[in-house]
Amino acid sequence: MRAGRCVRACARLVLLVVLTLTALLSPPPSRLLATPPTGEDGAAPAAGRPDEDAATPAVVRAGDGSATPAVARAGEDGATPAVAPAAEDGATPALGRAWPVGSRPRVLRGWEPPATAYGRGHRGVDLAAAPGTPVRAVAAGRVSFAGRVAGRGVVSVELTGTGDPPLRTTYEPVRASVTEGAEVTAGEVVGTVEPTGSHCPAACVHWGLLRGDVYLDPLTLLPPWLLHRGPSRLLPVLGVPLPR
Repeated sequence: MRAGRCVRACARLVLLVVLTLTALLSPPPSRLLATPPTGEDGAAPAAGRPDEDAATPAVVRAGDGSATPAVARAGEDGATPAVAPAAEDGATPALGRAWPVGSRPRVLRGWEPPATAYGRGHRGVDLAAAPGTPVRAVAAGRVSFAGRVAGRGVVSVELTGTGDPPLRTTYEPVRASVTEGAEVTAGEVVGTVEPTGSHCPAACVHWGLLRGDVYLDPLTLLPPWLLHRGPSRLLPVLGVPLPR
């Protein structure tokens, strides 16, 4: 009896010692949670994988918190553009421009270039205008002709700074109020629409454009905003390519 009790007591003592040693040698739970995972999916940043929250030289943090290339975000949210806009082409003069009549006249017949130098076509545009309507210079220049051709009043203006030979605008039938050699500015009145001499069914102004002996489309002198909307005042036009 005494021997059996002694064996059981010794067994309990051994079990107690083993449990105590196990508790002392095992790491605490907090230490297990703090240990970074290892392996292919859990490599630490120092192992060659960059920290996703760290900025790199090619990337900046935009105001929305996203990592965005600086070039792609240039100009947004008031930022300075990464590339400065190109300077205006020095070969293109800054000309003020205006419609010859009214602020947005109706085009009765448009530009119809002939197939050959002497072929059929329409070498200009016809603008609706009542007799007596003021006719204005489209752009600044010098009056190269003011008189009558085949019974019709004609005014021609060589445009300043448009190359050699310069661009030349023509207006007919117009009773001239300027003389040959006069300097005119864009929008300045050069005459009034005559009641007769037009090839339109009703009164109109035939507006032409030439460089030397080559006829061009006069509407190409006007910027898009002036073609589609009448301006409240004359504004300078920058960078509009000249007809060639």
